[in-house]
Amino acid sequence: MRASFFQVLCVLLVIFCQEAICSFSPPRSKSREYYAKFEKIVAAKSKPLLSLEANRLKQDGKVFYPIGYGADPTGVKDSSAAILNALADAFKVSNGLELLRGVRDLGGVVIDLQGGSYKIDQPIRLPAQGGGNVVITSGSIRASSIFPGNRHLIELWSPSSQKAAGFYYEDITFHDILFDSSFRGGGIYVIDSARIRIDNCFFIHFSTQGVLVERGHETLVSNTFLGQYLTVGGDKREKDFTGTGIQLASNDNVITDVVIFSAAIGLTIRGQANMITGVHCYNKATYWGGIGILVNLPGNSQTRIDNCYLDYNAIVLEDPVQVHVSNVYFLGDGNIVLKSVKGQISGLNIVDNMFTGSAKANAPIVKLDGVFSNIDQVVVDRNTVNGMALKSTIGKSTVTGNGTKWTIDFSQVLLFPNKINHVQYSFYVRGQSGIPTHAVTNVTRNLVTVESDKAVYGVVSVEVDQYNRGGEISPYN
Repeated sequence: MRASFFQVLCVLLVIFCQEAICSFSPPRSKSREYYAKFEKIVAAKSKPLLSLEANRLKQDGKVFYPIGYGADPTGVKDSSAAILNALADAFKVSNGLELLRGVRDLGGVVIDLQGGSYKIDQPIRLPAQGGGNVVITSGSIRASSIFPGNRHLIELWSPSSQKAAGFYYEDITFHDILFDSSFRGGGIYVIDSARIRIDNCFFIHFSTQGVLVERGHETLVSNTFLGQYLTVGGDKREKDFTGTGIQLASNDNVITDVVIFSAAIGLTIRGQANMITGVHCYNKATYWGGIGILVNLPGNSQTRIDNCYLDYNAIVLEDPVQVHVSNVYFLGDGNIVLKSVKGQISGLNIVDNMFTGSAKANAPIVKLDGVFSNIDQVVVDRNTVNGMALKSTIGKSTVTGNGTKWTIDFSQVLLFPNKINHVQYSFYVRGQSGIPTHAVTNVTRNLVTVESDKAVYGVVSVEVDQYNRGGEISPYN
């Protein structure tokens, strides 16, 4: 046992001496392996330092970094010149191809904001020569205290637009960006551009518009939040909200899955063939004069509004022509207002919506603001109502009684006053043999009167509508 103990002790002394010698001698064999592993560990721990160094790069392939041009990602210094310089270089990239005629294909260049928060003293206007196939992504852009109050943080407009309308930008994508206008102007201004995407962005503190689109074609705004003030409702400042979340003075645009949480007007539409779906407006209550969606192209609207949520505010349609509103939920006495400009309505469908109100106000689900003299092809039907006054272009009712005259009043239900286009009725005599002679004798002021030539106990059912096909004239007026 004792010999065995000394043998183990000797082995341990040998190992100790080897380790001591190795610690004072150049790396060899196994030590080289340990040293190589150590280098890998150091390299791994140095990656943050390398990424900081990379932040000084202006360009990596077709990705351009404003920080490399001197932009301050902490938001202390003005970064507008640096961002403009990065854009200028990005728009010089060319593969010789074109998108729309005259719009250079830049091949998918990316302006990477790298998660920085950049203060700007002047608008970031995309280069005047135009271009397309560009992505601007991942950061925050904030207006400084000297930013001009009548401009937008980012502007897509070319001086050529002032001379002749055309397309100067195409396939420009804004993704994962916060736009803070600091109550000085707006967020994005798009003019004479085609197929622009604004996706997963956040617009706050605008005094004019979060997004303004003029002319051009097919701007898509999706998965985006817009609000003048940061609030989730019940804000004491609500009556003073101003500005517009999105204004479309352009055709064929799509707004989908968007929330507008504070502004005087959520969405203004001044162009044709626009599609609005999945939009939640609680920007300013109708009680305070707010409007959720304003269709502001009298006589030529051509707008579709589907599956939206009007939260205590209204949809206002000015002289609507070919407008479709369906599957919309209205809360808090929110309703649809038909505003007369020249007194024209044509091709209006308001169907399959839900309205929930306070009951005390007894607000109509559809309200006329002014007089309409030219009305055709209007359907208001199949809407469900709770706590509000039902309005429709179709009425059905039944009256019973013993006598020679039965009158049914549709004035509380029918949308338009003194307008009935079609009448159908049935006459049932209860408890008597024989059928008297009977007829509709009056259709005025949305009243229908049926009379018989002798007294009977009659059950009279009447169905009326205010729908007239294009050019059809009511025989009762």
